[in-house]
Amino acid sequence: MKLKHNINPILLQFINFVILVYTFITWIPWYIFSGSRQAIAKAKQVKAKPVNNKPGAAYRSVNSLHCLASVLYPGCDTLDKVFKYAKTKFKDKKLLGTREILKEEDEIQPSGKVFKKVILGKYTWLSYEDVYIKAVNFGNGLAVLGQQPKTNIAIFCETRAEWMIAAQACFMCNYQLVTLYATLGGPAIVHGLNETEVTTIITSKELMQTKLKEIVSQVPLLRHIITVDGKPTTWSEFPKGVIVHTMASVQAMGAKADTGSPPSLARPVPSDIAVIMYTSGSTGVPKGVMISHCNIIAGITGMAERIPNLGEKDIYIGYLPLAHVLELSAELVCLSHGCRIGYSSPQTLADQSSKIKKGSKGDVTTLKPTLMAAVPEIMDRIYKNVMNKVNEMTTFQRNLFILAYNYKMEQISKGYTTPLCDSLIFRKVRMLLGGKIRILLCGGAPLSAATQRFMNICFCCPVGQGYGLTESSGAGTIMEVWDYTTGRVGAPLVCCEIKLMNWEEGGYYNTDKPYPRGEILIGGPNVTVGYYKNEVRTKTDFSVDENGQRWLHTGDIGEFHQDGCLKIIDRKKDLVKLQAGEYVSLGKVEAALKSLPLVDNICAYASSFHSYVIGFVVPNQKELAELARKKGFKGTWEEICNSPEMEKEVLKVLAEAAMAANLEKFEIPVKIRLSPDPWTPETGLVTDAFKLKRKELTAYYQMDIDRLYGKNVK
Repeated sequence: MKLKHNINPILLQFINFVILVYTFITWIPWYIFSGSRQAIAKAKQVKAKPVNNKPGAAYRSVNSLHCLASVLYPGCDTLDKVFKYAKTKFKDKKLLGTREILKEEDEIQPSGKVFKKVILGKYTWLSYEDVYIKAVNFGNGLAVLGQQPKTNIAIFCETRAEWMIAAQACFMCNYQLVTLYATLGGPAIVHGLNETEVTTIITSKELMQTKLKEIVSQVPLLRHIITVDGKPTTWSEFPKGVIVHTMASVQAMGAKADTGSPPSLARPVPSDIAVIMYTSGSTGVPKGVMISHCNIIAGITGMAERIPNLGEKDIYIGYLPLAHVLELSAELVCLSHGCRIGYSSPQTLADQSSKIKKGSKGDVTTLKPTLMAAVPEIMDRIYKNVMNKVNEMTTFQRNLFILAYNYKMEQISKGYTTPLCDSLIFRKVRMLLGGKIRILLCGGAPLSAATQRFMNICFCCPVGQGYGLTESSGAGTIMEVWDYTTGRVGAPLVCCEIKLMNWEEGGYYNTDKPYPRGEILIGGPNVTVGYYKNEVRTKTDFSVDENGQRWLHTGDIGEFHQDGCLKIIDRKKDLVKLQAGEYVSLGKVEAALKSLPLVDNICAYASSFHSYVIGFVVPNQKELAELARKKGFKGTWEEICNSPEMEKEVLKVLAEAAMAANLEKFEIPVKIRLSPDPWTPETGLVTDAFKLKRKELTAYYQMDIDRLYGKNVK
């Protein structure tokens, strides 16, 4: 979708003529020297094919039609072997980087709140050899504390170098690593720790003081707490029998007890469980997904194949939760290919991030990464922030940006590049992510076409969507870098195959024309073992065919295009039948409205006992305040959000956007509730990947649901 400008028509004709002449003059040298002809040809190629001509046949990548890939390097069939191979190959190369904290300050806000700000220094690096030695020592130290092979050990920690070191230690010694999100609530943490019966947990000082201290008495089997960043000043509140160690002290124990390498009985085999990863629980209590060594290796083999020229020159910025399969897989791909991984956090990522002191540099500016993964929530924020700045420009600057944007959109839709626009117009925007990004991968939830196209244009790099679940080791599909289409998630990876199963209730069939449609099933060596201590759910979500192939039933609805690329079009759990019999896809409604500048987040809701859709909206504070000013409404932020008058005004904006997005009349929300408070993982209303937790949102807004559906609320 092109941006709108307000340029004089005669002047616009002259500008278009100049652009036409420029395009004509530069096209021939571009065609000869750029090498983009191959990229255009590749973009048009078929990327996946069905294995036979029967309806519902599985699609495979054209690069793995006859055999699915399962091993990254010959003989490296477990994660400890992969790391040992990488350590030998890249021995003295930099691997894990962390910024030193130079200064911490408390900054008092006008509201009286105190925000902690930091000034950070350069990145300090550990080599492959350094990380390997630290991991070996830590693994041996855990053995000294009584940890046995094939027993569970938990990590409840922020994304940082010590997380990866601890994980590698567990992979080497065949300890089953239980991962828990750092933002999980108390009951979910207790559930995960007790279900897996862990005796040792690895954490940070902050999480120990803020989260573990409150719930440790509810975990009766816990004996050891290991803090990765030194001991907290006080720990006397902990129950008897629980000992607090530092990671350094455990490594020192391991160095003294070092026997060279783990005994053969401790070494994992491909089918051994490497990780029990607790999902973020968008549909209820978190489930522990059992992921074997061979599952993870197959997954990262498929992902790595989609990233051209991956190697020692690449720098990856790690800031998403390592307890999420997207981040863990991305970092393992980088580790196995000689890339550097520099650690960050959402609070220190950019110069404008909440913990960065004004005038000092955020992590992307210092690190200048070439590779980055993101979830749609983060990309949507970047999109809206940049567009807000564009709207604040002078008329000349804004029109220049819009002309360049629309010109580049037209060019990349043909497969062409625009080096002049990239250098003169989009350079400042690109510098927001360090200026060196060559591939930006989005996963975890659907990304709107508008945001994807915007990121393609303004950050001058491929922005690819991927599709995968924890249950498929994060692997499923990834767009190829020369595929500049939007709204699709790419072709199946070389490690798996995907088929569509009929879903009669929703009206989706794998015989549909022009595109086969149905529930997405993923099969291959990356499909995981099942859920920990949950055989009933495992039998529901997984199946095995007559050839012994394991299949994951995702619950997502997709369609295959003629070039073998997949598009996610619906989700079984998001489909609600209204009172009059129409089916509404809540995800489709949200995707159509979430990219609005006025909307920071939205949750659509529908009931089979009623004939219309309602919604809960987290409005953008700046945009809503401006709308209130235009309408002459005065009040505090809470008063604006609670105003029926402002609800109606926002509803008008939503209705216009819904019609522009070609939503059916019955899909457009009729009533809404404006929420003054944002939805964050800490509130329990969204997951760590910012997916909506519909059950929790429904409970939280139950009184509003009753009000919006005309029930008497006492």
